[in-house]
Amino acid sequence: MRKKALLLLIFFCFTTFGQNKLDKSKNELNSGSANKNQSSSSSSSTSGSSKSRSSSGDNILGRAIADVFIYATFGIFKYGVIGDYRNEDHLYSNLTPYPFYNGKSGNFENADTLLVSKNKARLDIENSFVYKDNTLFGNHFKAKIRPFQYFYIQTDFHQLYEFNRIDNTNNRLSLFQFNLNYDRIRLEKFNFGWNLGATYVGNEVRKAGFAYGLNAEYFMGNRISFLGSAKWSRINGFPVNAYELQGKFHRKNYFFTLGLEHLKIATPTYNFVALGGGIYF
Repeated sequence: MRKKALLLLIFFCFTTFGQNKLDKSKNELNSGSANKNQSSSSSSSTSGSSKSRSSSGDNILGRAIADVFIYATFGIFKYGVIGDYRNEDHLYSNLTPYPFYNGKSGNFENADTLLVSKNKARLDIENSFVYKDNTLFGNHFKAKIRPFQYFYIQTDFHQLYEFNRIDNTNNRLSLFQFNLNYDRIRLEKFNFGWNLGATYVGNEVRKAGFAYGLNAEYFMGNRISFLGSAKWSRINGFPVNAYELQGKFHRKNYFFTLGLEHLKIATPTYNFVALGGGIYF
């Protein structure tokens, strides 16, 4: 009898702790990591006895190294991050009214293609229900504002809910992501780019952190596309990351989605199946 009672108590404790992931995420983001304030106290005072005289050869070598570093950094930024607009025609690809509007093009099409109506701007709205089990689920709202083909602004809002049936309590967590996105590659069937912005956790946390990420989308035909994205950030010393794999089925200017989402909010991780849809304006 005692063994059964002990096993039952262990089971209840394990279930209770397993269902309080949102609380754990919020508590850790509020407390911060234990070693975030520990910094190496190596002082530059050891170099206080610098020599006042330097040879002209050292100065020339120093300038040459600095010039190489500056040009290399500029080259990586221009050709790797932004692109060469003089030689890469795909960077001028037009923004389509919506994917597969002509049966083949995705988000972009060749600049020399004559559009029936030139599309100067676009608004993509999407909403998904994310589900782990009947104790942990939520909603993911996404909006993309595309003023033209060169970059766009994206906002993500996750609202997560968790229910503890043992003590009949519930908890929630709001996660906001604001990013400026740039598609480095803009092809008819494929686009790939990066984003920079901020992540904010609401509720009892109310803290924000710098964010960056990558995203790609492939349009395979039959009005089906696949999207992948990753966003990384840190808040109060802990990671707040979001990963997404998604399939889309497009119908005219609206679409349906099915995918997987993985969130890491402080130590806890969350895996969801996502089902939703959206529309292009």
